[in-house]
Amino acid sequence: MSRVLDDAPVDRLASFISALRFEALPPDVIERTKVHIADTLGAALAGARSTEFRIARRTAGSPGSARLWGTDDHASARDAALINGVAAHAFELDDAGGCDHSGAVVIPAVLAAVSEKPHPVSGKELIASVVAGYDVGRRILEAAGGYDSHNGLGWHSTGTCGTLAASAAVANLSGFDGPATRDAITLATSFSSGLWAFIHDGSQAKKIHAGRAAEGGLLAARLAGDGLAGPSKVFNDVWGGFFRSFNKAACQPERLSEDLGENWKVKRAVLKPYASCRGAHSAVDALEDLLSERGRDAAGIERIELRLSAMLMGMCGAKENGAMAPTQMSLPYALAARCVFGTAGLQAYSAERRADPRVQSMMDVMRLIVDDAMQPLDEPAVTLVFKDGVSVSRTVPRATGSTERPMQPAAVAAKFQELATMSIEAAQADQLWRMLAELENLDDCRRLEVLLAGDADSRPVFS
Repeated sequence: MSRVLDDAPVDRLASFISALRFEALPPDVIERTKVHIADTLGAALAGARSTEFRIARRTAGSPGSARLWGTDDHASARDAALINGVAAHAFELDDAGGCDHSGAVVIPAVLAAVSEKPHPVSGKELIASVVAGYDVGRRILEAAGGYDSHNGLGWHSTGTCGTLAASAAVANLSGFDGPATRDAITLATSFSSGLWAFIHDGSQAKKIHAGRAAEGGLLAARLAGDGLAGPSKVFNDVWGGFFRSFNKAACQPERLSEDLGENWKVKRAVLKPYASCRGAHSAVDALEDLLSERGRDAAGIERIELRLSAMLMGMCGAKENGAMAPTQMSLPYALAARCVFGTAGLQAYSAERRADPRVQSMMDVMRLIVDDAMQPLDEPAVTLVFKDGVSVSRTVPRATGSTERPMQPAAVAAKFQELATMSIEAAQADQLWRMLAELENLDDCRRLEVLLAGDADSRPVFS
């Protein structure tokens, strides 16, 4: 295969990613990226207390220098990428709106790669590599038809598109030229996987997708760096091509290179204040807004009616409060938790609270109606009917954590502190937060690894 780039969309994308450096990033992109790095690490430190993390950790077979976050252990870079990726996605508190869950894919991969470098990697280099990963992951998804088209066919884009995001991030961090970057991205298509079948029986497979994508992307970049060629026509309309295989409808490969350096995809990513599938967040916001604006208490609700798309119904419509994994995919549970406990945060998903009979009683008075006129990604319409007969409705078009409805800085910091201290001490969490806030001034990112050491092993599993 030719070791020079052509003018195909993937070639233009690879050239851009190869040349991307911190100095080219706008200030708002830098700040946004630092927030997403911190948010992902906070989610992962909490995830070190998950059942999924501990199961995945037992698969680590190779010693190495890469930290398993929240513990005193190390593993090989590939094992660490896998296991830390699982931790980041374990509690559904990692960011969304990218490939979908870009942070849990990109950041474990690049920090695993950092651990292998014979020389220090600066904070500026780390930031640029994360931006590269977010850009590629989202561009792949958009070119594949977008979230509803791709995921609607049963693929989980965190696994399928996320693998390419991780490969691009590691390629950028490693200083690959354009052809090697293209090889990393195109090779990653052969490691691309992840199915939504977990939704039907509460499987924990979803949690593995982020880690597997991080590990697969790291492997693809390694192979490309050693000269293994990727399939250069994998984004063409050919038999075995990515788009034809992952979306039978027409795709838009030109979106791979559309507005490069202008439309930064990390700005499309969103933070998650609630420990549930992002599909439930707008409904929780609508409930919160209606209660606050009307000066009402959730105890006064007689019933809740939800009008939602068929896709959202299939993804989040089940009334679940059994095992943690399916409960976190349940929109009714998220609303019930907010009503009963005053929060839809992680603590609302403990085993004790899932078993609270008040939660089941609240879900019993919810009515979910599929509206065939709604588009797959339309947010649900929430109607609260109070015991005195008053009825109020609201649709929140973009949930808290988005650009349109951002989490306030104090809330972002509080979330980090709450999650990080599930595995490390408060003073250490403060130090880590401050280091991440000034990440562009860090000369050696291995210093982050020290602050990611914790004692999750001696603390109980949160399940």
